[in-house]
Amino acid sequence: MNRVLLHLWLLCSLIVVGSCAARPPHEAGPFRPGELVELTKLDPTIRLDIRYATSHNFMGRVLYPQARAFLQRPAAEALARVNAELKPLGYCLLVFDGYRPWRITKQMWDHTPTDKKEFVADPRKGSRHNRGCAVDLSLWDIAANQEVAMPGEYDEMSPRFYTAYAGGTTEQKARRDLLRSTMERNGFTVLPAEWWHFDYQDWKSYPIQDIPFSQL
Repeated sequence: MNRVLLHLWLLCSLIVVGSCAARPPHEAGPFRPGELVELTKLDPTIRLDIRYATSHNFMGRVLYPQARAFLQRPAAEALARVNAELKPLGYCLLVFDGYRPWRITKQMWDHTPTDKKEFVADPRKGSRHNRGCAVDLSLWDIAANQEVAMPGEYDEMSPRFYTAYAGGTTEQKARRDLLRSTMERNGFTVLPAEWWHFDYQDWKSYPIQDIPFSQL
């Protein structure tokens, strides 16, 4: 084996070993049996802008092979109720992300600078997205046929992330508050550091999962 081939063989071996070593954290059960439901099949009027299926995200590259969004059934059904409540007010939901395979959480952690890691989940603990019980979303103006303006942009990693951020216009803050209050009435809790991130009330009942979208 010449030197170039030897180098390639060693490189491939390291990649395989690294991939095999990357495993979701072990958790003690018992857990509720999961049923990941595709949101647009449950409610086709929920709009999608799956940023991680594009390069328009904080990683700057495609992480999901398919632009799809899933949640555990109770969370998905609660989200459909939120969407129904918003329609008489002229809005529907715009979903950026739902269930996230654990391997994607690890990629995000590994490629995020140390000073920004507060904004990403530690793969050693897993993410509520990995459990299918977290959703990233905003509001869509039905009449204007466009995403509404909020005090901060999705995934921008700045002080505008926070739910308590006092900047922005009165209208922007009112929409952010409307989204939060409607989600909370239906069993979701906002993440203080991310105005768009909501966890469903039963997230602890489901295990961390690493199922690719192609298998759902």
